[in-house]
Amino acid sequence: MLNRLLSADFPRNRLLAVLLIGLLIALAFAPFLFPGVKALSVAAKILVFIVLVASFDLLLGYTGIVSFAHTMFFGIGAYGVAIACTRMGPTWAALATGLAGALAVSLVLATVVGLFSLRVRAIFFAMITLAVAAAFQTLASQLSDLTGGEDGLTFKLPEWLSPSMEFADEPFLGVTLDGRLLCYYLLFVVALALLLGLLRIVNSPFGRVLQAIRENEFRAEAIGYRVVVYRTISSILSALCATLAGAMLAIWLRYNGPDTSLSFEIMLDVLLMVVIGGMGTIYGAAIGAVLFVVAQSYLQDLLRLGSEAASGLPWLSALLSPDRWLLWLGLLFVLSVYYFPTGVVGRLRARTQRAKAGAAAP
Repeated sequence: MLNRLLSADFPRNRLLAVLLIGLLIALAFAPFLFPGVKALSVAAKILVFIVLVASFDLLLGYTGIVSFAHTMFFGIGAYGVAIACTRMGPTWAALATGLAGALAVSLVLATVVGLFSLRVRAIFFAMITLAVAAAFQTLASQLSDLTGGEDGLTFKLPEWLSPSMEFADEPFLGVTLDGRLLCYYLLFVVALALLLGLLRIVNSPFGRVLQAIRENEFRAEAIGYRVVVYRTISSILSALCATLAGAMLAIWLRYNGPDTSLSFEIMLDVLLMVVIGGMGTIYGAAIGAVLFVVAQSYLQDLLRLGSEAASGLPWLSALLSPDRWLLWLGLLFVLSVYYFPTGVVGRLRARTQRAKAGAAAP
């Protein structure tokens, strides 16, 4: 059962297995283990970015495609839900229509970009996708009648997903059973299903061909595989998953704007998460997303405590100022790349392989 669920792609490291199980338990019971609005919002953001990073890793880590248009599809999913709920009202039909429309738009755009641009090599393709993403962000900002412009769109969700909807008069284990809790578990189920689905894709014969293309595109073409077709399909699957991640973000925030889902900073954050977790590993997406989002959300609080504790040393207190959190976040990233060049998952799996090789040696 577990073998089929994980598509025979086990962690292959005891510490990694413990980390993944701990992460699964923490996210499954986050509303009860980490009470508070901020903690729940951080957990929901982690779920969204796990899907977004895993979908990007399908492109970068498994197919070897460097694309900067990934946040465009992320924004399409968010805007699809936001526009539909704004125009049609807070109904399940609006959610379904917005999601279906966003997936259709992403399918068409991913196909067009794939067919016309994937024939271009390396950096040229990356530049094309960057230009397309920048154009889409500008378009979203200027079509104020449809997208709300720079102010974005604030909308309502169906009553069952609204915080005002309470399913019980008394709290359960100190947590109010309301629509916000149901919304979180909706995101959790979707994120888990998509992650397992991506695991199945990368471990299927199709996924093996993608890895062959990543390692040697010319050899894969020579043995009969249509490289452009496989790369285009990979781009489409990745784009559709990113669209679903954008819809998840919009549903949780009940708001969407250009800076929320289309910002180039989000693309940079996704790249950092992929590198930190480990390229070419779906599990790395989960690890990288958790480490980055938690650091981004709580580093300022930790620095504030450190600055107050070091108040007797003015230079140290100034260095630990919460205003310098980006400096420390950058330092943490540099250290993680230096000590984990293949990412956390890659480093742990390599350690297991070295241990097995040492045990097998005479």
